[in-house]
Amino acid sequence: MIHTVKIDDKTRNGKKILNELRHYRSGVEFENPAVTGVVLEGYLTSEEFRVESMKDLEEVCRKHGLL
Repeated sequence: MIHTVKIDDKTRNGKKILNELRHYRSGVEFENPAVTGVVLEGYLTSEEFRVESMKDLEEVCRKHGLL
């Protein structure tokens, strides 16, 4: 059985757990979206973020008569 666990690595306990898990060579696998390139649901790529930000900025400027 495979379990998906979320660990906050900013906390002391989270860091301790991650350090211990790294000692095990088999049976433990880390998935890092930055390494795998798989963008999680609800997240934007940098290009998508830029496009959406420009749309939002243009909308606000038009609403306030700046464009």
